[in-house]
Formats: sequence, structure tokens, C-alpha cells
Amino acid sequence: MARNGRMFRVTGQVQGVGYRPWIYRQASRLALTGWVRNDLGGVSITAWGSEEHLAAFGALLLAEGPPMARIHAVRASAPPAECREPAGFTILPSGDEGVGQWPTPDIATCPECLAEVQTPGARRHRYPFTSCSHCGPRASILRALPWDRARTTMDAFTLCPACRAEYEDPADRRYHAQPLACPDCGPALWYEAQDAGPVAAGEAALQAAVALLRAGGILALKGTGGWQLACDAGRADVVAGLRARKRRPHKPFALMARDLASIQPFCVPDPQEEQALTDAAAPIVLMDVKPGFLPEALAPGLRRLGFMLAHSPLHHLLLEDLDGPLVMTSGNIAGEPQIVDDDEARAHLSAIADGFLGHTREIARRMDDSVVQLSGGRLQVIRAGRGLAPLALELPRAPHHGPVLALGGHLKNTFALGQNGQVLVAPHVGDLDSERARGDAVAMASLYRTLLRDPPATVACDLHPDYASTRVARQLGRELDIPVTGIQHHHAHFAACLLEHGIPADAPPVLGVILDGLGYGADGSLWGGEFLLGGYAGSERRGTCKPVALPGGERALREPWRNLLAHLGAELGLPWLRMNFGHLEVSKYLLDPTRAALAGVLGDAALAPPASSCGRLFDAVAAAVGICREQVSYEGQAAMELEACVDAGALGAAGEEAAYPFPAPRLHGNGLPYLEPMGMWQALFGDLHLGTPRGVIAARFHRGLAAGIGRLVLRLRGDAAEPAFRHVVLSGGVFQNRILQQLVREDLEMHGLTVLCAGRLPAGDGGIAAGQTAIAIVRGT
Repeated sequence: MARNGRMFRVTGQVQGVGYRPWIYRQASRLALTGWVRNDLGGVSITAWGSEEHLAAFGALLLAEGPPMARIHAVRASAPPAECREPAGFTILPSGDEGVGQWPTPDIATCPECLAEVQTPGARRHRYPFTSCSHCGPRASILRALPWDRARTTMDAFTLCPACRAEYEDPADRRYHAQPLACPDCGPALWYEAQDAGPVAAGEAALQAAVALLRAGGILALKGTGGWQLACDAGRADVVAGLRARKRRPHKPFALMARDLASIQPFCVPDPQEEQALTDAAAPIVLMDVKPGFLPEALAPGLRRLGFMLAHSPLHHLLLEDLDGPLVMTSGNIAGEPQIVDDDEARAHLSAIADGFLGHTREIARRMDDSVVQLSGGRLQVIRAGRGLAPLALELPRAPHHGPVLALGGHLKNTFALGQNGQVLVAPHVGDLDSERARGDAVAMASLYRTLLRDPPATVACDLHPDYASTRVARQLGRELDIPVTGIQHHHAHFAACLLEHGIPADAPPVLGVILDGLGYGADGSLWGGEFLLGGYAGSERRGTCKPVALPGGERALREPWRNLLAHLGAELGLPWLRMNFGHLEVSKYLLDPTRAALAGVLGDAALAPPASSCGRLFDAVAAAVGICREQVSYEGQAAMELEACVDAGALGAAGEEAAYPFPAPRLHGNGLPYLEPMGMWQALFGDLHLGTPRGVIAARFHRGLAAGIGRLVLRLRGDAAEPAFRHVVLSGGVFQNRILQQLVREDLEMHGLTVLCAGRLPAGDGGIAAGQTAIAIVRGT
């Protein structure tokens, strides 16, 4: 039988997932000869065999693979004429040819490795760094590509003979598993008390940490992608102590549980949430708490808890010896990046932690935990970190354009790189408020650019001139002598959702409803509630939320009462409030001379810039009903607590007649239709006068706003027989509100529109770098 040769190029998530050993086994089964190797573009395979077997092999590459492999493309071609068929099939050392390939996300411990850790007498019994080709650290230990041990932080550990035998056996699941280790040759644990120096190593270190947690202490723990802070979640006094030491008074804490059964006292996950919890990404999953269970110490003012399951052998071993779940939060001071360096942990966390459980494996780059939620029966990523990022998405087209580096926004920052038909989205970096956070972002972007070995031809950034990411983009543009292109904030949100859903660049216009806190508008004003028609190449503003002053500028973002004062001043005026509702507690609060005096600056754009912000509308409503009126301690707190207080019964019963009104007249000047909240405020204060419970008021607000959005979308669509658009994007941080998103989506779908919501990319600012990249690529700028 004639034997032919064929070359295959496979791109996607194919490094660090056991892909080459899988290829070896499939080739051997089909009696193929040749070789496979990693390169900077993915995996390249050269094979010889019968035409039937080569065709079967090509079909396998498209249809199957290891559990964590994600195939983007398989391309076949004839091998060069000088290639000669070898005697067998081999795995070659990695090459440096090809285009950029992104690192694989870290993978939670697989069942086989966990069984070894838990089996007495097994070679890796109770070894905290057990892994194989199907699990363990990946991006967090990678220094350079391609994916080989010498390019990871595991190069510090020489394999013992037993591990070497596993590493070199193609039939073993640890074949070419780069994090491979055992107690004889791998990383080791260490434990230090806060002020007593080294006290234990190995199993003794683990037991010292367990004893500290049982005694109500706070433990600094070196996790897979960074240092964490842990304590007993069942002790309110201990949790309060952690809040005080970390200066985190209200922001909810994430919890880590041993298994699904350990979550049952707090929450009852539905099947999709269970699937997310047990997924190889092992993210934090936000879930409703059981009725009557009020986790005030863990999530003040909220009705949901964020749980994750143990995702590394170290976490499994720690929880195995404890009775309940642990608070498991980032090891940092509030507002700073998560710490990865051991000496930094000792220096910065000693005022918080009572003890340190660390290990000798270096973390190459930080990986914050991912956060997801179930919204309307669909999984929605809130933060893409460990397990979910780096993330590769297909571009709407692949023009001949040099690489684009997009630097995202200022809050929830991440960055992305586009080249060769892909957008490659880096893990969550965080807010860029502090100098340390900005330095960390620059360092991470530099590291990832080094990994890809291909300098960008264009830098994309937000239009806002004062964002730290914009300043970095300008500096980088000067250093590399390349153009810098500004992308409007809400257009980037819009494009990110189009990208995720595979909308082509030449698709008919789509309407994007983009609601968030603030973004720099194309006209130089502050936007935050926009109806945009278009696509990647451009968008036109067709509607908006009503522009309302931000008294004190950035202070209005931290003090919700300022937004309430501004809204009432813009809609009805303080004399109206005094005359009709002066007896109400909230009115007395606002009419206090020290606060009422602020009404005098509402017309001064320098002291109170106008903003069409839907996020600030939520803040104002929250302040009206007594939620976070004075100030918030974390971004989005007032809106989250307002959503949490919604009375479910009232929400279901509130028809059009009970919903607060949001008509859509036209703005003076530009004639844009806008959502007018005046009637809403009149109805809301009437309810306050009647003593209506805040949960009912919150329900009527949510339903009214959703109905107003729906009516404006349908008005913009025009004739249903010849619509201006058939698809609607719902994005921006406000659409992380599950109630609002579901109400709007159901309304629009009922009217025959296709609704696209953020899923794999965050709806908030964590998604805009991907959108910036897609826009820059499609525009060719």
C-alpha cells in the first residue's frame, strides 16, 4: 500500500495540555510514522501513512483531543520534497518557528492526581505539587514559549529517576508534563510564624498551618498564581478581624470548600453552577444563599456568596484536615495587586497574617482567581483569571496587519494582543489606581510581549486622556515608534461582545446597549448609558441616558448621595423636594445646609461635569432608599446591594402599571432620544411617602428601567418588517446585574430580536481590551 506524506499545523490551546502525547498515541494506533513538536504557533505534525489513515488522522485532529485542548484551526499541506519518512513516530524538541502562541491557563487538579495524593502508600501520597499532562500550573509558571520545562519555573528542580521515567514514557499520562515533580525532586512546603522565623517544612508545615486556622488565626498561603489570605469562614469574629487588618470593610470575600457537600449549608448550587464549580478552571461561582441565611460577615448587604472548590493538591490537603470552608482572598493590601514574591509577602502581609505557608516553586506571573455567575441560564464571566485566561478568540477576519497591543481601561484592567487571526486576552490585572498596580500592569504587559517575541505594530487604548493605561500606551508608542490609536470606551464594550459571538466584520448593523459607570465619550463628554448602532469599524450614538451632573467629579463615584442630589436637582429641584417630601428622612438628609449647598455647583461643568451614566443612576436610587448613602468602599457596591434587596415577589407581580416610568423624549441640542427619569423619581418618592418597603421600590425601579430600555430599542429598530437591526448587544458593567439583563433580554427576544450578552469575556471593563484589539484590526489602524 502506497504511503503518502502530510504536514498538519494545529493552532489553539494545544500546549501544556498533553497534546503531543495524545498525537503520539493516535499516530501509533493508525500506523503512521513521522514526528510532532511544539512551536511558537501551536503544534506542527509531519506524518506518513496510507491515504485512508492520514485522512482519519486529520479528522481526529478536528474532532478530538485531550480534555483541555481547544482547537482553532487545522491546516494540512504536503511536506517539503527533502523530507524523508522515518522508521517510527517521535516527539521532537520544541522549535522556534511559527507565529505567536499564547500560554495555556492553569488547570485544576485532575481526579487521577487527586487519588494519588489521597492514597496511602502511593509515591505522591500527600504531596502538594502533584500534577500531570492534564492538570497543574501552566501560565503561572511559564517564562517563555514554547511550552517546555526549561522555560518554566520548574527548571530549578531536576527530575529524579522515577519522574524521569514517567516523563519519557509516551504511554504515561505524565509524558512531557512540564510541572512534573514528586517528594524526592520537586518543590517543598515551608511554614513561618509571623514573628518567629522558619518553624516547619513539608508535612509539618502543612499541619502548623492547619493548627493556626483551627485556632482562629489568619494564614498567608502561597497559592498557584499568588499569595492568598485564608481564615475560618464559620467564625464571624475571625472574618471581622481579617476585614479590619486588610482594610476591606464591605467587599465580599470568596470562600473555598473541600467539595460540593461542604457548600450545602450555605448555598444549593443548581446543575449549571455545579458544573462550573467542578470545571477544570475551578472559578469562584457566585450563588444565591439559602433562604434565611444572612452571611453579613462574609458578604455584607448581599444575598450571594462566591464559592470555589479546592483547585490544587495543596488546597485539597489544607481543607481535608478542616471542618468547614475557608475565606480565601487575595494576599494584598486593599487596592494593591496580589503578591507573588515571597519576600514581598513577608514585608506586606505581616500586619495581616499570623503565619505563612509557602513553597519553593516560583510564580512567574500573577493569576487572580476567576469569577463567574449564572445569568438567565447562561454562564457569565465577571473576572477572567486563573483557569480561564489567557484566552484566545478568533478575529472576525484576518487582514494583513501587524500585531496590535491593546491596553484596556483603568479599572479591572487587562490587555490583549491581536495577530494572525486571533485576539489573545491576558488574565485580569486589576484597577490601576496605585503606582504599584500601574507598575505591575506594565511589567505583565512586557512579559507577555516577550513571550510572543513579536513587537506590536500598533498600540490601542481608551480615549480617556487620564487613564493610566492610556499614558502607558503613549509612552510605548514613543519608545517603539509606532502609532497609538484611541478607541471609544463603549464602542470597545460593544465590539468585545460582537467578537465573542463571532459576528463577522461585514455583518449588517447591530445595536449595542452599553450601560456602565463612566467612559470618555466621542464628543469629549462623559458617557455611561449608550445606544450605539454599527459594528467593529464604527458606531453611531442613537440614544442615551439623561446626562446628569457629577457634583465633585470623582467624589460622586464614592459618595452616592451626591448623585441623588444631582438627579433631584436636574429633574425636580430641591424646592420641590422640600415642599412635597420635606418630612422624609432622606429629604432632611439632603436638605441639610452642608449638603444642599452643593446644588449651587450643578450647573458648573468644571465642578460638576455632566455624565449620561446608568451606573450613577443606580447609585442615586440606592441612596434614596438608604443603601450606601454616605459612601461606598468598593466599586459597584451601591448597585450590587440595590439588586440584592429586590423583592422577588414584587418583581414578579410588578406589571407595566407598577413599574416606574422611563419615557424617551429628545435631548435639546443633538436631538438624541434619552431615558428620562423624572417620572421615576416622582413615583419613587411617592412610594417613600407611603412607607413602601425598599425591596418593592427596588423591584419597580428595575422593571421600569428594563421596560424603558426595551421601548427605546424597539423605537430605534423601526418597522419590524424592515428593521434597522436584528441583533442587540447588552454589555457594560451594569449588565452584570442579573435582574436587569434578564428583563431586557426577555423583552427584546419576545419582539423577535436576537440578544447577545457577554459570556466568556466580562461585560465590565475586563472585556474592553479585546474589543479595542478587534476594532483596531478591522479598521487597519
